[in-house]
Amino acid sequence: MNIYKHELKMSLGSVISWSVALIILIFVVMSLFSGMAANAELLNEAMDQFPPEFLAAFGMTGLDLATVLGFYSLIFLFIQICLAIQAANYGFGLVSIEERELTADFLMAKPVGRSKILTSKLLSAGTGLVITNIVVWITTLVAINIFRDGRAYDTTALLLLLLSIALFQLFFLSVGMLISLLVKRVRSVTSFSMGLVFGMYFLNAFGNMLGKETFELISPFKHFDANYIITHVGYDLPLVLLSVIVVVISIAGSYLLYARRNIASAV
Repeated sequence: MNIYKHELKMSLGSVISWSVALIILIFVVMSLFSGMAANAELLNEAMDQFPPEFLAAFGMTGLDLATVLGFYSLIFLFIQICLAIQAANYGFGLVSIEERELTADFLMAKPVGRSKILTSKLLSAGTGLVITNIVVWITTLVAINIFRDGRAYDTTALLLLLLSIALFQLFFLSVGMLISLLVKRVRSVTSFSMGLVFGMYFLNAFGNMLGKETFELISPFKHFDANYIITHVGYDLPLVLLSVIVVVISIAGSYLLYARRNIASAV
């Protein structure tokens, strides 16, 4: 039994759905750029009327919507939320689906070690996320070059922004997997994943509003803030390193917990 192929086949519909949704999101919003950029001065003046706390909450401080990347950074926040929910769904469902449906004992009866089972499942989920990542890359590059209306943009900053997606996805995948193994049972994958994603998002938003640096240590939305990456043409390396540490600890912890977990039986 090839667990990797089976898991990938089962998640293929989800991968296609998320990919199509992201394609539509990017093209629809980017198609508005040329019209909005024509009234750039009025747009930026309107933004100046918003309270600084509001702009900080959405990472819009100092943002110039008349530029291609400034406008794209707004879309990127919604892209991040979609990618985070997808990755968290896969993470929470990686082990919990079999346990909830009482089919895990059948899987465990096969001549395959638990570490190999988890590795196959993790690789399958990772493949699905990579496919979605590639779709975002291609769609972004095509949409920007179609709708930029001749305006120049910093290619390096855009590439750094897109490169951040992989680690961002891995953060939610691994943390979701770890939490699912820490709790007794995940009754609803969607509830857990939405709670994790929007919890992290609001921590970042409130941290920006209140100026609390402790919140940025928790939320990957702060670790990979689009406005920071575009403005500095680089990453906030200490925060990125923190994401790497969380991913490593989450994956290592998941293997340890899965090896010792009591699996519910259908009998």
